[in-house]
Amino acid sequence: MMFRLIVTLSRKYCCGALLLLGLAGFFQTVQARSGSSAVDSLKNQIRQLIQDRNYEQVARSYEQLGWLYHQQYGYNKYTLDAYFNGMKYYHLRGDSLGYYNVHILIGDYYTQDVFMQPYAEQYLRKALQFFVRKQNRPKVIECRLAFANLAQKKELIPGKLITELRETERMSALYKQEYSQAYAMNLLANSYLRNKQPDSARYFAVRSLAMSQRLKTNWMIALNYFYLGLVEQFKNHPQAAIAAYQKSYKLAESEKNVSMLRELSRHSADSYSHMEDYRNAYLTSLKTLDFTNQFYYSEQTKSIRLQELDSQVKTLAVEKQLVEEQSRHQHMLNSMLAIGLVISVLGVGALVFLRRQQKLISHQQTVIAQQQIRDLELKSLQAMIEGQEGERSRIARDLHDGLGIQLSRIKLFVEAHQELLPLSVKEPLNQFLDEACTETRLISSDLRPYALSTFGLIPALEDLVQKLNLVNETALTLEHYGEVPDLGDEASVMIYRVVQELLNNALKHADSQVITVQMMTNDEAILISVDDDGKGADFETNPSKGNGIANIKSRIAYLGGQVMWQSEPGKGTSVMISLPMQKLVKNTLAVL
Repeated sequence: MMFRLIVTLSRKYCCGALLLLGLAGFFQTVQARSGSSAVDSLKNQIRQLIQDRNYEQVARSYEQLGWLYHQQYGYNKYTLDAYFNGMKYYHLRGDSLGYYNVHILIGDYYTQDVFMQPYAEQYLRKALQFFVRKQNRPKVIECRLAFANLAQKKELIPGKLITELRETERMSALYKQEYSQAYAMNLLANSYLRNKQPDSARYFAVRSLAMSQRLKTNWMIALNYFYLGLVEQFKNHPQAAIAAYQKSYKLAESEKNVSMLRELSRHSADSYSHMEDYRNAYLTSLKTLDFTNQFYYSEQTKSIRLQELDSQVKTLAVEKQLVEEQSRHQHMLNSMLAIGLVISVLGVGALVFLRRQQKLISHQQTVIAQQQIRDLELKSLQAMIEGQEGERSRIARDLHDGLGIQLSRIKLFVEAHQELLPLSVKEPLNQFLDEACTETRLISSDLRPYALSTFGLIPALEDLVQKLNLVNETALTLEHYGEVPDLGDEASVMIYRVVQELLNNALKHADSQVITVQMMTNDEAILISVDDDGKGADFETNPSKGNGIANIKSRIAYLGGQVMWQSEPGKGTSVMISLPMQKLVKNTLAVL
């Protein structure tokens, strides 16, 4: 029974359908004639711009020409020709932004045809990589939306697509990209429809529709009406669905979007069938068939499919042309540079001879002045260090010969009259005197170590480490390798003071458990390292402030050596000192 009804309707309304399609073709022909004048005018402008070598404007005009072709013919190869030409002239102009923006246009265009979708992904991938590298957020958002649109064309959409679209919609709102935000919500509506969630689809379609109407973007308005119709059809409201489809149909027809007209006709036929309006169901089914034939079997679609293969050949030709043109430019530039170089050489040659003697004299004067400055700096540094050590020696003698003797006399006096003192006074007094004598000896030894002048550098350092171990909880160790030659009093004192300063700094500031001093001696140098396992410090940003670092640097520089700090927060500090043996021996001989 249903089959007979359809056959009857097909005979009754076939003529009507053909008449409607004929009228549509007539109106399209009239619109094509009106649009051809704008196309011809723009093509004439492009020819003039090419003659003027205004490649940037040529590229933009080709983009506009592609859009005009699309408005006139819908999905066609002329639009792609225009886009490829635009990409070529963006490349000639060196405009990478425009060049990869056309990649997005071509990728979007190829998305409409299942056969061309792999090529669409290639173009979009190149564009995305470029814009990510340039951190162009708006264009990255466009690429993400293009990939999302491509993913929705597949039979099974990726499970994470909705999450990615929600993130893209938030990015669009953050960077105030209204067009991209409306498009993201449009794609979300479609994704929720594919997942059979009509309420969520309606929410995003309504929001996208309001925004696209404000932006006056007809193709997106048509898509949103289409999705709202699908929502009504899903909820079994065929009349409301057809009303939404009709609004979408008018806009899609004005945009000549054949693929969308095909889908609208197919779903309209389903809605009419649910309403048992078999006449309109049959008519819209005929439209679906016609639009399908127009899209997949038209010469335009076949030409576009061949276009990509041809574009590979064209791309090679364009690259060859670019290389040849760049070679010509480079040859011209090299010639100009050669001429300029010859002129420059002749001019410079005339000046070099006149200024050569003057430069030699100036250089000699500079070297002499620098040597004098270095000599004065060394003398000043030597005088400062000698003054420091002399003052230390004087204070040490005063403490030992003055205060030390007085304390000893007081102690002997107390011991001689201790019977006259009560026990509660005698014991604390003896303890205080012992501590004062010990403190005086320590200060005197610190100022002028007795072991250094008597036994040499290594025993003095061992004595220093032993004394510090007695008064500190931190474990100090000294390791030495090789025989230390007689360095003289000045060098030995300086090395001792540097190690002493480093140990005091580590004990005071590092909060360490172990401090290790290592000294290695060979025929070429003395290598000293002081390592701790403390909290470390920032010597890179503040290398010379506090902790006696400036004093250490000055002493090492005077001895002709180098010092380096290595430290990380929480990983301790390592100080490495290198002293050339030749310089130390010279300083010793000079003192002698």
